[in-house]
Amino acid sequence: MVLPVTVLGGYLGAGKTTLVNHLLGHANGRRLGVLVNEFGTLPIDAGLIEGAEGNLLSIAGGCICCSYGDDLVSALLDFSGRAAQLDHVLIECSGVALPGSVARTITLLGGLSLDAVVVIADAETVRVRAADRYVGDTITRQLADADLVLLNRTDLVSATETHALREWLPEFAPRGHIICTCRAAIAPEIIFEIDAAPQTEGRDPHHNHATGDFSSENFRIARALDVAALADALASPSLGLVRAKGFAQGHDGGWKTIQVVGRRAEVGAAPAGESGPGRLVCIAHGEAIDRQRIARLLMATL
Repeated sequence: MVLPVTVLGGYLGAGKTTLVNHLLGHANGRRLGVLVNEFGTLPIDAGLIEGAEGNLLSIAGGCICCSYGDDLVSALLDFSGRAAQLDHVLIECSGVALPGSVARTITLLGGLSLDAVVVIADAETVRVRAADRYVGDTITRQLADADLVLLNRTDLVSATETHALREWLPEFAPRGHIICTCRAAIAPEIIFEIDAAPQTEGRDPHHNHATGDFSSENFRIARALDVAALADALASPSLGLVRAKGFAQGHDGGWKTIQVVGRRAEVGAAPAGESGPGRLVCIAHGEAIDRQRIARLLMATL
């Protein structure tokens, strides 16, 4: 069993604490493992804590939180050994850490897979911090590592400034899909690996202001196609997808997985026993999914 891992990065004060508590409070049945550098830098909401033992907190809903200090690898290996007890792992990086370095560490460890690198930026301060002579280089390197950029606290700046930030950020986060948030409230389905289990084809809209608006579309894939070409097309920024996941048969007859997060697309071998028809689920945030365009992509890669 492979345990998916999401890396959360961002400078001090950007909103990582708020995001982690929000995700724990809206786990929706997911059993989460959270790794933090020090408990003191990430205060977990007291109402979520069920118990504490050493460097481990027991969180409501079967979640756990562990302080790893300077030994991230050992903590990750411990969590990989708990794969049967967990559904997903979150790593909260320190404000000066480069999330890309943490992500590369994950790829070297067995039993774990990198799901996404999420970097949080404060809409009020990110431009000033990025230009700072002391911390600016770290902040721009954090943004460059991002698959998803959460532009947080957009309720505290004008719509004009938010638009300007969305125009400015791609210079520093060229492969990061930008999502605007208030108080880091985002639908957990956007952060966590999505389910591509068989379901009715069609639209599944969601409008929940407590967790962030998102919409999803499901597709059946009845024939073999060029899986790599489809994955690359789904990662195009013009399509506006935050995530896509699916299973499809390639032209060589083998079954493949498709995983798209922001502008990063990966194709891998499907789990043993996977069979047709293929399926695909796509998620967007704050905008409608162009179902007809995705259907044309499916046809074009047959």
